[in-house]
Amino acid sequence: MKSNFERMIQLADDVFASKNDSEQLDVDESVLEGLGKIHPSCVSEYDDGNGPVAWVLMFPTTKKLMELFLAHKISEKQLFESTPLRESYDVIYLCSAMVLEEHRSKGIATRLALNSIEQIRKDYMIESLFVWAFTIEGRRLANELANSLSLPIHFR
Repeated sequence: MKSNFERMIQLADDVFASKNDSEQLDVDESVLEGLGKIHPSCVSEYDDGNGPVAWVLMFPTTKKLMELFLAHKISEKQLFESTPLRESYDVIYLCSAMVLEEHRSKGIATRLALNSIEQIRKDYMIESLFVWAFTIEGRRLANELANSLSLPIHFR
């Protein structure tokens, strides 16, 4: 039987297939390190005691970069690579949220995301959220976060 970690990696591959799409950010150790440099709350996970059952990734960036991304002028990878460090961020990109099937519909991703956004908002005046939703559930989560926080949401 696969570990939770192995199942989470498989889920990421199944949903995003980022290794086969140069537009997407292929999350590896160097990307995780880069996200931590942007803000310590960019990556969060929930571990049920048997390993991770949920991962949420997001990062603050600039409105200008958001507009380029939404207009398909830069890729997700370029969005990440172009996000300057220690700038005055005004938007948050909701990069990904994954939850193992047996743990879905329990609010885990919502709680992780809201906590991360609130931590980022302590440091930056965030005006809106944006997302490249791959699933109906991803779109639903993005809308739920925007409504909970009274922030506009933009979809690619």
